[in-house]
Amino acid sequence: MPSVSHQKSQKSEVRVFTVGNNNTTQPCSAWRCPENQGRPSAMPLFGKSHKTPADIVRTLKENMTVLVKQDKKTEKASEEVSKCLVAMKEILYGTNDKEPHTETVAQLSQELYNSGLLIQLVENLQVVDFEGKKDVCQIFNNILRRQIGTRSPTVEYFCSHQEVLFILLKGYETPQVALNCGIMLRECIRHEPLAKAMLQSERFQDFFGYVEMSTFDIASDAFATFKDLLTRHKVLVAEFLEQNYDAVFADYEKLLHSENYVTKRQSLKLLGELLLDRHNFTVMTRYISKPENLKLMMNLLRDKSLNIQFEAFHVFKVFVANPNKTQPIVDILLKNQTKLIEFLSNFQKDRTDDEQFNDEKTYLIKQIRDLKKAAS
Repeated sequence: MPSVSHQKSQKSEVRVFTVGNNNTTQPCSAWRCPENQGRPSAMPLFGKSHKTPADIVRTLKENMTVLVKQDKKTEKASEEVSKCLVAMKEILYGTNDKEPHTETVAQLSQELYNSGLLIQLVENLQVVDFEGKKDVCQIFNNILRRQIGTRSPTVEYFCSHQEVLFILLKGYETPQVALNCGIMLRECIRHEPLAKAMLQSERFQDFFGYVEMSTFDIASDAFATFKDLLTRHKVLVAEFLEQNYDAVFADYEKLLHSENYVTKRQSLKLLGELLLDRHNFTVMTRYISKPENLKLMMNLLRDKSLNIQFEAFHVFKVFVANPNKTQPIVDILLKNQTKLIEFLSNFQKDRTDDEQFNDEKTYLIKQIRDLKKAAS
């Protein structure tokens, strides 16, 4: 990171920044983070032209309002927004020669809570320029991770302002902010109280639409968030899936029939992970007791995609390896016993280096072959 420079040639243009209601102007620091090359210079936070967190928040809030209204002053407002965002980052992350100051960080955080600016930034992210959107993500995630002892004040703040979660989720509908919103939403999901709020909301169902969006990057990002939500907090998710089994798996099955290859493959892989997680034993037991689920996996074993076949195998094996199969499951396996043994014997034989896969395949063949003895 470049060192701080306070020297300017006489020919250099001196940047100015208006401080609050004061009509005087002060030179801005020429220092920039590597991430801010090409951006307006940050206002100096140390020295004679020091601006308080309250000043920065007030200036940013005022200029965000101008940007949202889209009047004639938007160009100037956009510059001011950029400067304020860079200044906030300097407070939160420090600079090349100065560490973040705990008290200043606390003041900035409190100003963001009291002013509602954090939510305003997320809600109107589309009016911020490209670099500014990245700055907002960094500011948001830094503030969210902040702890005071065992407390996470921003998590507490968002628990009482849950609308921020759903603003972020709805961001997937706006291409220019979708990926930024995904980054911030996944940071929220790291915190169990916020993940719980998302799971328990009716808006959780929106994920099933977002992961099937036609734009690959957005659909993939939405799926990454969806997967995070269903795998990060094991006990919470197990309880959620048990209580909402019918609704969740009715929607989930649609993903397994998706015409979108990536969605279909990712959903199948995630299903395998969920069923094999020991925390989800009750959910797994229920899923593998249903004959229609077994039939679906048997069909997916014959999918034209080798990768989908492979992921289907990892779900199919749970049905076969279950020592307490329901009678309808046993009946299907017995009815197709000969065909299944032949099929599995020749299934993806080119995976010679995958020792675990071949061991599992051999085990399944034996289980299916022995079914007749167990049934007689």
